[in-house]
Amino acid sequence: MEQYRLMMRGISKTYGSAAALQNVDFSVKPGEVHALIGENGAGKSTLLNILSGVRAADNGEISVNGIPVLMSNPLSARHAGIAMIHQELQHVPELSVAQNMFLGRPITKAGGIWVDRKAQVARAKQILLRLDPSIDPNEPIKNLKVSQQQIVEIARAMLDDAKIIAMDEPTSSLTPREFDRLAELISDLKSTGVSLIYVSHKMNEIFRVCDRATIMRDGSQVGVVNIHDETEESIVAKMVGRKIEKLGHNSYVTDREVLRVENLSRDKHVQSANFSVCAGEVLGIAGLVGAGRTELLKLIAGLDKRSSGNVIVDNIPVRNHNIKDAIRAGIGLVPEDRKKEGIIKIRAVKMNMALPSLRRFTTAGLLNKSKLNHTAHDVMSDLNLRPLDIEKTIGTLSGGNQQKVIIGRWIAADAKVFLFDEPTRGIDIGAKSEIYNLIEKLAKSGKAIIVVSSEMTEIIRISDRVLVMREGKITKELSGQMITEENIARFAINDLETK
Repeated sequence: MEQYRLMMRGISKTYGSAAALQNVDFSVKPGEVHALIGENGAGKSTLLNILSGVRAADNGEISVNGIPVLMSNPLSARHAGIAMIHQELQHVPELSVAQNMFLGRPITKAGGIWVDRKAQVARAKQILLRLDPSIDPNEPIKNLKVSQQQIVEIARAMLDDAKIIAMDEPTSSLTPREFDRLAELISDLKSTGVSLIYVSHKMNEIFRVCDRATIMRDGSQVGVVNIHDETEESIVAKMVGRKIEKLGHNSYVTDREVLRVENLSRDKHVQSANFSVCAGEVLGIAGLVGAGRTELLKLIAGLDKRSSGNVIVDNIPVRNHNIKDAIRAGIGLVPEDRKKEGIIKIRAVKMNMALPSLRRFTTAGLLNKSKLNHTAHDVMSDLNLRPLDIEKTIGTLSGGNQQKVIIGRWIAADAKVFLFDEPTRGIDIGAKSEIYNLIEKLAKSGKAIIVVSSEMTEIIRISDRVLVMREGKITKELSGQMITEENIARFAINDLETK
């Protein structure tokens, strides 16, 4: 029998009457990068939570190097040589990088009485040199970019010399260049016999770094495949249980200008942005993390205060340029971090949908529940919300369905301009396709759309034009056959002015 580093057999877990996992088998070989693939809600996170001791399985067995282990808590998983890198960042903002890395596992001196901070900094620096030498172990982690904070999470997992490392969406905040460094690190770890579990919705990553994949659907394992014997289409078909059509880009651009941005600036974050968007147009904005893309969208949406410049909708300037005026002008933002900035987790779908347009559902200051329910049901039905339950708490929905509610919010508010910041971040393949179709549907209806995305294939797939940003400046406008990965990368990295 082939030797496995990790074996999970017959793992089951139910919550009430809902089966999260049903008799799942999962195994990883030494020196293997094994992908765990499935749509949101397929059971991936539950399986990893059981592996890392966060949750207890109802049934099943786990063994490491052939020895049965009981994952009663995260410490028992750590003692078994298992490290977990979570998608949601786990840190204390006020503490330094080194202090965050050693939380719960300090290096001590004087018989364990004092924390040996010098030793912690030295060890942290040693690990960070392999990942990102620019990160200072003494720097407060709150001062780092999100992408650097993600790298610190990876560094923390390497402290214990773990032999099994599970990575849950480790590149959700990384640039392509930073992913290249991560891929090199994964290759190094693999060569030393470390087993890695890799969870990602990005198929290009799966095909680049993984050897095998376990595919899950509805809490069950549906197959184990060798990555290089498969195609993206064949894996997705197994994952969702149906064929996902790869649609070409349909353009609905008209010559009617809806949005015009004139010399819009905010300190060094955004510098003299000038462009326009027409009805039916999807304008993509590309660039590296820190290029000013998100800052530009927040300026247009009135979330941040401008230093100078104007935002004009249908030839009417947004006067005070705050959130309220932007909404009244018909500008709606779908933010990058939907959990922190896009939803109120404990409120129902219908109330989250109505947030920017409550006045539309009030009569004499009182909420017209009938009108709200009718509108919410119609909008969410049109957006294919699953389950179609407007009373359901939005925090219990998958990422893709939460995103539909946020999009529906601006449809209900009759927005003219839709700003999408990383619209498919943390969303599975099937839901991505739906989001793309929704964006195309909005364009077809005459909306002006701006999409910021770090995935170049996504930008190319959905955009009529692309603006490339670098260090707060628009460095190039691309259209037609000029919209390629090579051109986007060229103008995102090189300091070239628009020609």
